[in-house]
Amino acid sequence: MLCNQPMSRRSLPSPTVLNLICGHWSWGCWSSSVRNASRSRFCGALHMDQPLLNKALAAIQRKHVFQPQVALILGSGLGELAEGLDHGRQIPYADIPGFHPPGVSGHAGTLALGYLSGVPVVVFSGRCHRYEGYTTAQVQFPVRVAWALGAETLLATNAAGGLNPRFLAGDLMVIDSHINLLWERGGRVARSAGDNQSEAEFNANHSVDSVPRPFQRHEPFYSPNWIARAHRCAVRCGLRLQQGTYVATLGPTYETRAEYKMFREIGGDAAGMSTAPEAIVARSLGMEVAAFSVITNVASPDTPHSTDHGEVVDWAHRAGPRLASLIKSMLNEVAGQPD
Repeated sequence: MLCNQPMSRRSLPSPTVLNLICGHWSWGCWSSSVRNASRSRFCGALHMDQPLLNKALAAIQRKHVFQPQVALILGSGLGELAEGLDHGRQIPYADIPGFHPPGVSGHAGTLALGYLSGVPVVVFSGRCHRYEGYTTAQVQFPVRVAWALGAETLLATNAAGGLNPRFLAGDLMVIDSHINLLWERGGRVARSAGDNQSEAEFNANHSVDSVPRPFQRHEPFYSPNWIARAHRCAVRCGLRLQQGTYVATLGPTYETRAEYKMFREIGGDAAGMSTAPEAIVARSLGMEVAAFSVITNVASPDTPHSTDHGEVVDWAHRAGPRLASLIKSMLNEVAGQPD
């Protein structure tokens, strides 16, 4: 089989049959085919960290063979949603090659497969961050795994500081655009603490080819359909839902008064330290993207307030049930079920 021959992505993964073809990898067929994707697209999308991706998918499917439709990434203090899956199966990140246990509180560090509001989902409870020393490629890796499993939509959540003076702590915000300040120079990938691969394995899994390649502009970046759905469902659930632009910063320190002023001047409504890299790779793979912030504090540069991570997690926990209600309502709509 040549790499430019058509093949259904959803009929691909069964890690029991792994073959390397044309310098890329192919799988024996899964049972059903839902959507066709070109073999060349599949090969190109998985070019980054190909051996590591093979291992991750094999490890997941040894635990549970499952085809998700939607991928959810849950941010600080928002992991409880994964506990309510029907027929759910949880896998610790430590058991999946290429996944890294989160180094901050409020992130469980588990992958869950199951059904939420009747929709098959893969849920990532927690993420790793650039400020922990991970590269963009490492931060994006779970999204690539979700796509390879079959997910066509990414729903990402985060805890963020409010920049818009109309916002209140505890508000939910649907992201309609982002300003990405998580710049990274391409080149050799740094090793993270606790990485116990041999030097040869690490070099094979993290070559210069792992640097993400440029792709065309994907506007609108965040799905208008999902933004409209979020507003409809918020009304049905009686929830206050804001909309705005998310500023992605490197961290790990919270923003200074001067930075808050700058972010507001350039059009930001909320600021955080995640989400943009995941959204970027999801769009490059052709996935629909929707993202939501829990506003954990609102900046007032003229009356500064010191914020710590404990406060962020506390507000995220308080808002978690409302965000869960919104996500479940949206998935009910996807599944064609009434709330």
